[in-house]
Amino acid sequence: MHNETNNDVLTIAGKTYASRLLVGSGKYKDLPQTRSATDAAEAQIITVAIRRVNIGQDPNAPSLLDVLPPDQYTILPNTAGCYTAKDAVYTLQLARELLGGRNLVKLEVLGDEKTLFPHMPETLVAAEQLVRDGFDVMVYCSDDPIQARILEEIGCVAIMPLASLIGSGMGILNPWNLSLIIDQARVPVLVDAGVGTASDAAIAMELGCDGVLMNTAIAGARDPVRMAHAMKLAVRAGREAFLAGRMPRKFAASPSSPMAGRLA
Repeated sequence: MHNETNNDVLTIAGKTYASRLLVGSGKYKDLPQTRSATDAAEAQIITVAIRRVNIGQDPNAPSLLDVLPPDQYTILPNTAGCYTAKDAVYTLQLARELLGGRNLVKLEVLGDEKTLFPHMPETLVAAEQLVRDGFDVMVYCSDDPIQARILEEIGCVAIMPLASLIGSGMGILNPWNLSLIIDQARVPVLVDAGVGTASDAAIAMELGCDGVLMNTAIAGARDPVRMAHAMKLAVRAGREAFLAGRMPRKFAASPSSPMAGRLA
């Protein structure tokens, strides 16, 4: 879903966002760095692994919400670390309680600990149950156009195919599948997993993705705050290039300065 007006915003579950860069909240050295990188990215949606990050489960430990308050950011609870539909659904029900009834969530059900590839049969089961239960489900999935279409038909509010394995930094390995998903989708499509550097984010946006979600690419950089700033610029540049429409590829040279009308 692409809004090609001057007011080009990302709309998910009826809410608009100026930023198309979504960021994770894990792997930083401390909470202040998490906040600094988030601010440098100018991200408005921050994903939180409920099984790994404290947002109130432990009242005696520092909470992520102390540095990223929900009245300033959209906190997007995710099910990282879940390998069954049952665990994922339970985790997001807990998250809704902790966040005062908010329904926007990110579903991911993993297939194994080695690849962290999505377990699509369990993902479909969880998505159906969560949608029935009133959740607005953004869903991590394989880059399979058929699976993506099924998830949209179930009622997911955003489709989030992986570019490559989580945390691999390998970039977009199959742009053709992503293009197929984008072309058929009636909800936002956001690349999730595999981005390694700014050019990967720009390519995703140039393909027509509505946004990019990343964590390790920023938190794992030598200078996370500077990389967050670079990713912000890359996502904006890629989006602008997509809206502008690239020149067609040609198999022959074409002079930048036309020969017709030359002075001599």
